[in-house]
Amino acid sequence: MHLKQLTKLEDNLNYGIIGNCKSSALINEDSSIDWCCLPQFDSPSVFGKVLDEKKGGFFKIDCDDSYEITQKYLDKTAILITRFDNRTDAFQLVDFMPRFQKDSGIYYAPPEVSRLIKVLKGKPVMKVYYDPKLEYAQGNTKTYVKNDFIISVVDDERYDTLSLYTDLDKTSIINGDEIKLDKDYFLKISYNEKIKPFSIDEVKFEFEKTKVYWLNWCFKTPTFNNAYNDQILRSAITLKLLTFEKTGAVLAAATTSLPETIGEVRNWDYRFCWIRDASMVIKVIAKLGHQRIVKKFIEFIIDLIPDKDEKLQIMYGINGEKMLTEKTLDHLSGYRGSKPVRIGNAAFIQKQNDIYGILMDAIHFQIDKYTDETDKHEELWSIVKSIVWVVDHNWKQADKGIWEFRKEDRHFTFSKLLCWVAVDRAIKISEIIQLGKSAKKWESLRSEIFNDIINHAWNDEIQAFTQSYGTEYLDASVLLMEPYGFIDAKDPKYIKTVKAIEKELSHQGLLFRYKNDDDFGTPSSSFTVCTFWFINSLYKIGEKEKSKTMFDQLLSYSNHLGLFSEDIDFKSKRLLGNFPQAYSHLALIDTAMNFKN
Repeated sequence: MHLKQLTKLEDNLNYGIIGNCKSSALINEDSSIDWCCLPQFDSPSVFGKVLDEKKGGFFKIDCDDSYEITQKYLDKTAILITRFDNRTDAFQLVDFMPRFQKDSGIYYAPPEVSRLIKVLKGKPVMKVYYDPKLEYAQGNTKTYVKNDFIISVVDDERYDTLSLYTDLDKTSIINGDEIKLDKDYFLKISYNEKIKPFSIDEVKFEFEKTKVYWLNWCFKTPTFNNAYNDQILRSAITLKLLTFEKTGAVLAAATTSLPETIGEVRNWDYRFCWIRDASMVIKVIAKLGHQRIVKKFIEFIIDLIPDKDEKLQIMYGINGEKMLTEKTLDHLSGYRGSKPVRIGNAAFIQKQNDIYGILMDAIHFQIDKYTDETDKHEELWSIVKSIVWVVDHNWKQADKGIWEFRKEDRHFTFSKLLCWVAVDRAIKISEIIQLGKSAKKWESLRSEIFNDIINHAWNDEIQAFTQSYGTEYLDASVLLMEPYGFIDAKDPKYIKTVKAIEKELSHQGLLFRYKNDDDFGTPSSSFTVCTFWFINSLYKIGEKEKSKTMFDQLLSYSNHLGLFSEDIDFKSKRLLGNFPQAYSHLALIDTAMNFKN
């Protein structure tokens, strides 16, 4: 398949992600590394072409037009293979970030990207375009040849370096000269300078060990007698790639400032851990049997709130940072000219009451896994009691809501729903670990919140639960009333809400989050997770055939590797927003599990 045929949209986010649970890289289907931050996810970029075509920096293998290019993942791994073939000559570019377990039991995951060139036939000719731009392309990056490697240095406000090790001719790389391949070669980017000489045999060894790691990880992921096992597994690997091994944090996405709509200003940094997103991710990951990720995240949360009276933020840095000051990088033009480019995220100061319910739901889902760990029960129980106290004192207050409206606070239905979930799950946790001693005193609070939602979120005129109290605006987030157990799928009010949302928010096979104006005007793209929520709701109310048809259609809008970003353009179906998006892939898994063979 030719590159032109492979690409559904010329300017789509046709990237693969590789990573090692420390950092990641996005690799274009033409082989170009257009985004990579080292030494970890939230570090400044060393390649940032995705945010500025001219200034950002990239690392590409290039051939003449006679070569056809195809790209795929090595099955059941996070190893990406790009094939160049002109029928006479052919080679593969194998991209990965090393990750495997040493004999000591410690995981080896250095801040490195390995590119293994494997000749398949003939004597292919290629060029290497190596143009790193350190520190988000701030300052002046200089690249030059040393005896054992190529070094890139930026000396602006702070000193930083990047090393490239290779057995190709280094001067030919710097000059962009043609290179004839007569055997296998390697290229390895390293944030740290190597102490010992590095060879292709070591790269091949790391490749084999990394392959085995991913095969073992996938082997532990159960199949579900499901027509969508491949999509479930690819999404599970993607979620794994968005976890930060060191702390247990789960990222919302691997990028910053990829716009929700081209040319607009809805550009945010998603390289942080939102309590909401992460809790949803680990609940799905737990269903897939990967308890280690779940326990690491629970420990991350426990470490964040050591004091019983300390309130949760909606989000944290991946090392637990609480200050995520937002600023703009004005020297970068943005993805397809969409400014501003932001790093940091001002939303960390927002009040969002839904996070308590989402976290409590995750704890409840996982609590029975700690049956022999009394100390862990005690830590979690302190968090549970603290959350109920916070909900009791805050649930009547307005907040910013799941969609992070930056101006006015409102009584969002979803926030109230998750306050109900927090108390409901606390009661269930009490019954599991302390024989329900605290459950009785919380039942009245649960009933009070339930009745408040029924009385104030339901709108008789439009026959649906609305976005917030006293409005007629619809919102896809209220579809989660059924999955969270607030209302039965067969309840007439839920069915009517699903139908009203379909009529108002569904457009060209996709869903708006909402259609009322927010801080930046009226949304103009589809939020991918909302379409998955809607498909799931259709299935639950009995419209299974329609649900499956719509699901298949939505899957066809993924990129060439089955990956989703945050948003999809209604008309062109191009992917938009930060990429790959944890929200989208966890919802894909949840929805796919409905459809058994």
